[in-house]
Amino acid sequence: MRNTYEFKPLNVGRWLIWSLFALLLAVVPHVFTSSLSSTILSQMGIAIIACLSYNMLLGQGGMLSFGHAVYTGLGAFLAIHALNSISDGSLPIPVAAVPLVGGISGMGFAALLGYVTTRKAGTTFAMITMGMGELVFAMSLMIPEFFGGEGGVSGNRVIGKPFMGISYGPPIQVYYLIAIYTFFAVAAMYAFTRTPLGRMLNAVRDNPERVEFVGYNTQRVRYTAFIIAGFFAGISGGLGALNFEIVTAEVVGAARSGAYLLFTFLGGATFFFGPIIGAILMVLAFVLFSEFTKAWLLYLGLIFLFMVMYAPGGVASLIMMNLRVAMYGFLRRLWVSYLALAVTAIVTLLGAAAMIEMVYHLQLNSALGSDLRFLAMPLDAKGLNSWFGAVFVMLTGLGLFELCRRQFAREWGQIQEDIEKEIKRRAAL
Repeated sequence: MRNTYEFKPLNVGRWLIWSLFALLLAVVPHVFTSSLSSTILSQMGIAIIACLSYNMLLGQGGMLSFGHAVYTGLGAFLAIHALNSISDGSLPIPVAAVPLVGGISGMGFAALLGYVTTRKAGTTFAMITMGMGELVFAMSLMIPEFFGGEGGVSGNRVIGKPFMGISYGPPIQVYYLIAIYTFFAVAAMYAFTRTPLGRMLNAVRDNPERVEFVGYNTQRVRYTAFIIAGFFAGISGGLGALNFEIVTAEVVGAARSGAYLLFTFLGGATFFFGPIIGAILMVLAFVLFSEFTKAWLLYLGLIFLFMVMYAPGGVASLIMMNLRVAMYGFLRRLWVSYLALAVTAIVTLLGAAAMIEMVYHLQLNSALGSDLRFLAMPLDAKGLNSWFGAVFVMLTGLGLFELCRRQFAREWGQIQEDIEKEIKRRAAL
């Protein structure tokens, strides 16, 4: 048989995207130079790996997990213990390899616990993962020798003599270590989606009965993906341990698992880059937004409700839908509608936020009196005028938003019809 060779041209777009991603990771700390910026950027890198590893279960495998923090958290605990072992000289590995210890640990615990959890799918799987999460969290308070009790386990990443000036003392050095791990972890998880196993995981998500019919074991596919997701989750936990130099029981709690679920969904679980957007939003919400108001969790819940109602595909789906419209040259027909939607949504949010802030002020700061300032506006939490104004602004904005939304829906439907006509016209040429 004669050998044949097939020429496959380079995917220029893919190479460009990955090059820009690497360039962004390298340049962004020189644009945002404050110590707070370095901390936020480091946490974003850690969160990106965690959310992408979670989306390997949710978005790619259809496995709704309520206990993903178990694998990031246990990976973090093993990593901080490894860091302490390096400090006392009993573990001869470099500090830069500590996140790999977390990854191997996360993979090991995923192999152990996943054998039970992945035997079922759907709602049963979700309930089992929740039970596993609560079990591990309870153990974190019962075994202080390993989990450190309420104070957690602390360590010191500055060990021995600096290598080529790198001691991991300055936050910028830790950021670049996290950036390197982030780039290769994201690349590896994307590569996983292109493998036969990744494709089969999608098939198990969409039609498990048919997968069983053609001869594949769906439980084995889910179990293998669960282990791989645990590995990357552990790397995220190990990077977190190295970044903060302390690990507490909170990292295996239900709140952390819920955050992964919430922000992966908000970013867009059906697209690979969706969890990256969600991870960035998660860090901004926990680090920055929480400093502006005590009611930030309530705002977060309202945003989640809004996304479920109007954009269930997350932020990524909104981006992709508008890119499709832009490709056919129809985006300019929507800018007036987008502007109207944005203005009316902001008006509605201002009215609702004013009421929320007044309620929180009465509950938490009543000793300071009833007066407060919201966005430079004086409000009286016990005054009828302030409440009437806030309700009036919210209801007016909500009514105008609904009118604009209906007009936008009509325009959007017409544009989709025009796109279909354009597709048929091009196919006929």
